[in-house]
Amino acid sequence: MRLLVVEDDHKTAEFILLGLRQAGFIVDHRANGQNGLELALGERYDAAIIDVMLPGRDGLSLIDELRRQGVGLPVLILSAKRQLDDRVQGLQAGGDDYLVKPFAFVELLARVRALIRRGGKRSAEPERLQAGDLVIDVVSRKVTRGTERVDLQPREFVLLEFFVRNAGRVVSKTMILQQVWDYDFDPKTNVVDVLVCRLRNKLDRDRAMPRIRTVRGVGYVLDIT
Repeated sequence: MRLLVVEDDHKTAEFILLGLRQAGFIVDHRANGQNGLELALGERYDAAIIDVMLPGRDGLSLIDELRRQGVGLPVLILSAKRQLDDRVQGLQAGGDDYLVKPFAFVELLARVRALIRRGGKRSAEPERLQAGDLVIDVVSRKVTRGTERVDLQPREFVLLEFFVRNAGRVVSKTMILQQVWDYDFDPKTNVVDVLVCRLRNKLDRDRAMPRIRTVRGVGYVLDIT
């Protein structure tokens, strides 16, 4: 699942991004309303978290423009304003839910997941992805290889989803770092190798044909057959 966070407060944004990434989401962040609008119009996301008070363009104007252009992206509004009229105004602007600051991350996460479930009918994104005998359900986050269930940790699931979406294509460590961690790590770090090793152990245990193959000097590829 891919999310967009538009929040200009550094401390709040850092808190949200860290929690969402630990929960297994791929997250893009913008601190400016106009930049957030451009990204929301140019990329595909499962949901967005948008603050009301933003530089460049305020959050309600951002949401209103998305709706005017026919973008049905589910939006969770963040605001320090807690009055009923403020919440009503946010929802009337096109927001799907409204969360008052300060908030507990567990509540934000629950609301985001609820938005994604409700917004699923508007999305053309398939719920199931398949590569050979490997099947993943991106909603329930269940993975099977053949008839066997494969239990994965959140980060392992995100990595596998990235591999399946790019099945048959060689992906570099840098690409994995940018897409799975969504953070500018040093490409020389071994964090990718460690995670790939863990994923292989779960997918390929006791099997003659491994699915994830190392392409020496380039990266990895998930074989389709």
